[in-house]
This record gives sequence, C-alpha cells and structure tokens, in this order.
Amino acid sequence: MDSFKGKWERTSADKYEDFLKALDVSFLLRKAATVSTPVMEVSEEGGVWTIKTSTTLKTMELKFKIGEEFEETTPDGREVTAKVTLDGNKFITEQKAKKDGQKSTKSVREFNGDECVYTMTIDGIDDLVCVQKFKRV
Repeated sequence: MDSFKGKWERTSADKYEDFLKALDVSFLLRKAATVSTPVMEVSEEGGVWTIKTSTTLKTMELKFKIGEEFEETTPDGREVTAKVTLDGNKFITEQKAKKDGQKSTKSVREFNGDECVYTMTIDGIDDLVCVQKFKRV
C-alpha cells in the first residue's frame, strides 16, 4: 500500500459535470470543479489514511481507517455514513446518505504504478459512471 502514497494530479475527467449535476450541485460549483486541476495527496500515519484533494479554490480532506465506518459531510453538503475498504490495489469508498432524498455514492480509487483511476457512481443511476485519471507527480 506504500505505492498508494504520494501526490497525484488529475489528467482527465469523463462525465464529471454530469455526475455533479446528478448530485444536485449548483451550476457555479460544477463549473469551478470542472475547470480546476486538483492535486490528490495520499498519506498514512498510524493506520489512519488521509486523502487530501486541493484546487486553487478549495481543499478537501478525507481521513479514515480501513474498514471502519465514520460520519462525513461530503463537499457537496450531503451527510453520509462512509466506509473505505481495501481490495488489492483499490480503495473502495461507500457513502450512504443519512437523509431521505439525498443520494448514496460509491467511488473506487485504483492505483496502478504511476496512474490512479478514480471511478464514481451514484446508487440507483446505473448509466452514469464518472472516471477521473490522475498521474503521479
């Protein structure tokens, strides 16, 4: 899992705006998110993993222990119960919405050498798959 650690820069984002729209993210926030080039930094200390994603506008931090549920407010404002599991070279994050009417999501970060493929889906919307690619910097 040491191969997960380091800095990663996004090189592509397929269907990202559609994904954000399906989560009811406002037009301005969608535009800001899609024009930015985020850098994702993955680190681990004492069994606690941190995935920090930074753009010029905002920094988001996800802290977790593998396999342990935690409460989280997502960048788009959803309150969720989240859990990150490990499957080979993948971090799998499931976010279950706490409020009726809000959406639950699943994301997979697959680390392959100097590339990370970040795939995001929304429960119940099977035809929308957002794929972002990152390269190690």
